[in-house]
Amino acid sequence: MFRKILVAVDGSPHADRALEEAIDLARATGGTLTVVAVTPDPATLISSPGAAFVPDYGDILKDLNAAYQELLDTAMAKVSSEVESRAQLLHGRPARAILDEAESGGHDLIVMGSRGRGHIRSLVLGSVSHEVLHEGRVPVLVMHLPADQEQ
Repeated sequence: MFRKILVAVDGSPHADRALEEAIDLARATGGTLTVVAVTPDPATLISSPGAAFVPDYGDILKDLNAAYQELLDTAMAKVSSEVESRAQLLHGRPARAILDEAESGGHDLIVMGSRGRGHIRSLVLGSVSHEVLHEGRVPVLVMHLPADQEQ
């Protein structure tokens, strides 16, 4: 039985589905829920092909943190008061940050969406869920959207 569940959110429909499932699992098992969002390192965004020169790294980081905190707050608003939960804003490479939090927090299940970036971009950049699934030391539940909701 899973008692400490970590769910990763990124604002995608797949992550929303993962959050719903994680809430249901925590409620059913009397477990706790940790909802995480990962602010990526702005350097990875700035160094992307086609990115324009960005003069102030600090401002970008502040804006990214604010955006991901808002995303995290929105996700936490969906968690029922019957479920013991906490939010955690992480930083860095998403897969590594999720895996580190799962280990340091003693989580026994990671729940996440199958895709957050879309088909083509996921192929080019690699899949966070794929990396977590293959590198994690705890079970990983990867949620897909129903076929009629796929984009």
